[in-house]
Parts: sequence; C-alpha cells; structure tokens
Amino acid sequence: MAAPRVGSDFSCFEHDWHLSRAFGAGEFVVLSGVTGCRPDYSVADDPETQFREAFQFLGEALKIAKLDVRDIVEMTSYHVELRKHLKAFTSVKDEFITAPYPAWSCIGTPS
Repeated sequence: MAAPRVGSDFSCFEHDWHLSRAFGAGEFVVLSGVTGCRPDYSVADDPETQFREAFQFLGEALKIAKLDVRDIVEMTSYHVELRKHLKAFTSVKDEFITAPYPAWSCIGTPS
C-alpha cells in the first residue's frame, strides 16, 4: 500500500477518536498530540520517517489555524527508546523548528 501524501485528510481521527486536531482557546491554539501515524493508521518503519511525517502533519494542523511552526511557544515530545532515537529526532526537529526556539520538554516513556 502506498503511503498517503502529507496533508491527507485527518478527519478520521476526529470521527474515530472524537478529538480536534487543533482547538482555538482565546489567543492560543491547542493541538492534540501529533504523531507519525498516517490517516490510514499506518506508521513508517523507519523512526526518522516517523519523526519527519509527524512534523509535516504538525505543519498541516497549524496551517488550518493560519499558523506555522514559528508560532509554537511550547512543545512536549514523548519517546519510546529515547536514548536510541534522540539524535535522529533532534536532527529532524531542527529541519522544522528554528530560532527563536520554543520551550521543549522531551520525555522518555517505557515501551
């Protein structure tokens, strides 16, 4: 099966999980967790591809709110096998997130 293109319809998450991708709250927009999970619920086998798709999907969600990654003030990332993947994640993150950098909490989780 071919991977869906970035920017594909994510309405399945709202329908299946009863959540909003992004929700306006006054001057802020709060986003639901963004992962490398595609609209068809598939996930790339390669962690770097997962990370890159997650940031691309984040950009799509921000675009809906007429924002982009420069508008992010705080982000929290959760990682299975943090030590194994942190260098790759940081490298991909730096392709998308530039100065001035948002506050960032990076949390390792058990598998």
